[in-house]
Amino acid sequence: MRSSNPVFSRRGFSRDNGYAGFNTAPQAGYAPGNPHAQAGNPYATNPYAQQDQQHGAPPQAPVTTDRMTMDDVVLRSATTLGVVAVGAVLAWTLLPVSSGSFGLAIGAALIAMVLALVQSFKRTPSVALILGYAAFEGVFLGVISEMYNSRWSGAPFQAVLGTMAVSGATLLVYKAGWIRVTARYARIGLVIAMAFVAVMAVNLLLVAFGVAEDGGLRSFGPLGAIVGIIAILLGAFFLTLDFKQIEDGIAYGAPRNEAWLAAFGLTMTLVWIYVEMLRLVAIFSSND
Repeated sequence: MRSSNPVFSRRGFSRDNGYAGFNTAPQAGYAPGNPHAQAGNPYATNPYAQQDQQHGAPPQAPVTTDRMTMDDVVLRSATTLGVVAVGAVLAWTLLPVSSGSFGLAIGAALIAMVLALVQSFKRTPSVALILGYAAFEGVFLGVISEMYNSRWSGAPFQAVLGTMAVSGATLLVYKAGWIRVTARYARIGLVIAMAFVAVMAVNLLLVAFGVAEDGGLRSFGPLGAIVGIIAILLGAFFLTLDFKQIEDGIAYGAPRNEAWLAAFGLTMTLVWIYVEMLRLVAIFSSND
């Protein structure tokens, strides 16, 4: 089972519990027939790794200093999100609310999407692609945030608080063990996510051809609010997959540069939640 996150879908750390996350190119100690790889650790160089897993012991990362740590993930994530924030602030400050700036935002979003896709199909992280994605995504978020704020004052600030609340609550629930990321959990979530994306794509076509009015399922009414809540819950689901894969990467001794991919995936998920939260705040503000 692979993550819905395109960054993580090509990476595979843990297989011992039936759940595959990161699926990298062959590394040292990871080759067909290698007993350590079969034990579920594609990065294993510890001769006792397989023995530990057979006895139910937690996986031990290879003894090396060039392995991903939580500090690496936090630092790279802060850097990537910082670039997003800087891009958003600059766009908000320098670009007035107009149809021209909206067109620029759409262009920035398309460039960010292309950069994300290119990075997703690379076997190794590219800092330039990741930070470039963050910069263009920041421009997009800055413009649309300013537009929402011009109509619903304070909506971006509330959306940021909402994103932080959802992320913090998801992390708390995950660390408390109330959510266990298993193959079944991931499979069911991914089916729901794919169905959601397919329905939204159909809705977009219906709106574009004038069949559905006022945004269809993405309207600013009660139905739009329900769809927005579902989208935010899916964002929380993506976060649990991200947390699991980061946790497995650290446990199995993933290379340090994989921290950039972890930061990239987390940023994409947080952007998803923020955009949906922004729409939800606007919907509730419209109904006041």
